Amino acid sequence: MRAQTAMIVALAIGAVLVVSGQTGRPATLVVVGGTVITGDPAGRILSPGAVAIGGAEILAVDTPDAIHSRYRATETVMARDQIVMPGLVNTHTHAPMVMYRGLADDLPLMEWLEQYIFPAEAGTVSPEFVRVGTRLALLEMIESGTTTFADMYYFEEEIAKATREAGMRGMLGQTIIRFPVADAKTPAEGLARAEAFIKAFGRDELIVRAVAPHAMYTLDKETLVASAELGRRLRAPVLIHLAETAEEVRNARQVHHMTPTGYLDAIGFWGPRSVVAHGVWVDDDDIQILKRHRVGVSHNPVSNMKLASGTAPTLKYLAAGVALGLGTDGAASNNDLDMFETMKQAALLAKLSAGDPTKIPARTALELATIGGARALGLEQAIGSLEVGKRADLIVIGTASARQTPLYDPISHLLYASRGTDVRTTIVNGKILMKDRQLRTLDASQVLADARRLSVKVREAVGR
Repeated sequence: MRAQTAMIVALAIGAVLVVSGQTGRPATLVVVGGTVITGDPAGRILSPGAVAIGGAEILAVDTPDAIHSRYRATETVMARDQIVMPGLVNTHTHAPMVMYRGLADDLPLMEWLEQYIFPAEAGTVSPEFVRVGTRLALLEMIESGTTTFADMYYFEEEIAKATREAGMRGMLGQTIIRFPVADAKTPAEGLARAEAFIKAFGRDELIVRAVAPHAMYTLDKETLVASAELGRRLRAPVLIHLAETAEEVRNARQVHHMTPTGYLDAIGFWGPRSVVAHGVWVDDDDIQILKRHRVGVSHNPVSNMKLASGTAPTLKYLAAGVALGLGTDGAASNNDLDMFETMKQAALLAKLSAGDPTKIPARTALELATIGGARALGLEQAIGSLEVGKRADLIVIGTASARQTPLYDPISHLLYASRGTDVRTTIVNGKILMKDRQLRTLDASQVLADARRLSVKVREAVGR
């Protein structure tokens, strides 16, 4: 008890000295106290720890005393009795589809898509719909600790604007699909929109622009090849759905006499900046193809279970060295964007499928949601861990609730006890987006009011 009291006093004194600016180099922000899970290659956990930030960059990760002796802060976040960790990386979602949350549940994928989602999109998607839905998704992600997300949707320029305004980091892909949609009547128009989107946003500190051909079963060969070539020419990632259902694989074998992965390989689609969502129905040869081309894979356990699409072979992916991350998918099929839920379900599903409780332990699942997701997106040099020189994307998680008491192992708590609502502070690129549950870059009441107003139009459009 005495030791604990002494530590608390030392942290408080250290925080005051850091804020006072009496010593050291300037830092724009210091997060001090609590347990710091770095996620670095050595797996360092500092308790207590502190992170010094200069602008968008991490300057140091060390003890509070060490940080105090070297830096003086413009602003300090006190994280005593809390956990500081890298921000969560959601490797696959469709942000505006939060507006379809709960619109059609408990259905197989193709019935859900063809009879409900595609018709709903035809009647409701517009620039306003995308703006309002994206802002709602960003609010949910900031509040639950996601700092980077990969997105595929329409009017992606609206998603990019909203993302940048909210201070979030996104890999954003303009969707290309074979049938007429709200922003493109033909695949050729979709490709043109994708190129215009990529060029319009140029080099942006927060936005990575991408090409997003929807799937092999919704596009012909020429468009798939053109999408891949566009990505190579503009040095942009290419995002695609892959092998989500057994039906998709059966149809590919009937038409092309190959798996979807093999077919895309045969037409020269894969490149080192490809990211696939789902990858559920793949065989050993498919996994080797993805590994050879350094394709990132987004595992979406909650969506896959809800749609009964199948169980991705995560253990095989990991054993093969495939870059594997986690995604929520859109809230229309999840029905939330809480990466804490996704982490837990990824771990539990792997254990159940293997009949082995040691598979995907807590530390591995946490890595899949942070540095693993960064690798899958090709961003591991910039984000995914708290290391000097990386972007300052980090979150602070409260541990004071009954559900989190007692606390013996912080990583166990993050996986098996914590939820998105436990996130107290979210920082992206060195900027505080939320501190102590208070939003700084979004007006939550306005975002929610806009979403509720738009939901009336969605209900009317789909006859619900």
